[in-house]
Amino acid sequence: MDPNRLRGKNIVITGAAQGMGAANAEYFAAQGANVCLGDINVDGVGEVARRINAAGNGKAISLGMNVTKRADHAAAVDACAEEFGSINVMLNNAGINKPRMFLDIDEDNWDQIMDINAKGMLFGMQEAAKKMIAQGPMEDHPYKIINVGSIVSRTAFLDVIPYSCSKYCALAMIIGGAKALWEHKITVNGYGPGVVKTELWEQLDKDLVEIGMFEEEGQSMDHLAKTMILMKQLSTPDDVKGTAAFLCSDESDYMTGQLIMIDGGMIMQ
Repeated sequence: MDPNRLRGKNIVITGAAQGMGAANAEYFAAQGANVCLGDINVDGVGEVARRINAAGNGKAISLGMNVTKRADHAAAVDACAEEFGSINVMLNNAGINKPRMFLDIDEDNWDQIMDINAKGMLFGMQEAAKKMIAQGPMEDHPYKIINVGSIVSRTAFLDVIPYSCSKYCALAMIIGGAKALWEHKITVNGYGPGVVKTELWEQLDKDLVEIGMFEEEGQSMDHLAKTMILMKQLSTPDDVKGTAAFLCSDESDYMTGQLIMIDGGMIMQ
């Protein structure tokens, strides 16, 4: 690992208290990035920042953040700029899922998922872009906005339709945002994980048993690994963080409007 690969990158990461968000934060900082970590789990995100600062390469700050609130996004980008001098990368990572069979989807289920995954992402993109534009263009490299999509940015499953809709929104905002923001020298890209062993998937596995999709906990991941993943194995946040770091780095400067799948071969493009 190059400890200077992301030196000079000041990155806001939403949903950074656990899972892929936390793994990315620590990986970016180990390569020299400064990270501003937001999450509704204040204690959890504070612990991630503490580990980063104790490691002694890039620096971290943390703050409580409800991604459904535009003001919280504005506060996060302001905190990053005040602490580190600027924001030049925004990683919209926060997201939830709560499976329902199609006829059981209700307004609360739809609104909660879309508010966090889609509206929250839109707010993150907008507030980061406003700050980047106000800072003026960087001399040698574009600013970067990165959205976390999913395998269901490219397809849909019958038991997670609101989540699928929210991740189609992520793809639409990558493409539309890229077209809207390049005049300000801002690129917009994203990555789409598959089945990642995180706290989110552990809860999802329990929920799938509850709605009758599987009989026992653990069966959902085993089923997907055997029947849908070409590589026949589940992923971990370690399988995702390299692509995320690439999108933050100068190596991705000539990319915009792209969603990279990191799913072990579940979705072929």
